Amino acid sequence: MTRRIVSTPNAPAAIGPYSQAVVAGGFVHCSGQIALDPATGARIEGDVAAQAEQVLTNLRAVLEAAGSGLDRVLKCQVFLKDLGDFEAVNAVYARFFEGAEPPARACVEVSRLPKDVDVEIDCVALCD
Repeated sequence: MTRRIVSTPNAPAAIGPYSQAVVAGGFVHCSGQIALDPATGARIEGDVAAQAEQVLTNLRAVLEAAGSGLDRVLKCQVFLKDLGDFEAVNAVYARFFEGAEPPARACVEVSRLPKDVDVEIDCVALCD
């Protein structure tokens, strides 16, 4: 089985020794996305809803670069610095998956995330 590394300037560059995504066996495995501006690499300003918006925009860009899309996502993992932000993130998440059958999902609270962001999301999706 072969694998293909996905890299797009439409999402933030990796901030460590990892790829934005890897395609193999008909699936795309996307690394966690955080609220960074793809053009500058800087953390965006704003509350957790604004951060979730940027995270999902970044994730969509990686999926599209892989030849997939949000409508092909099988499972997401959502990491929150404060589970009290669940409803705000959930509202943004629902908009991004509107009109599609939503994927499976896990959501957990963690003590800290890269760049001190409030939310990180990764996913696995079908890919041609």
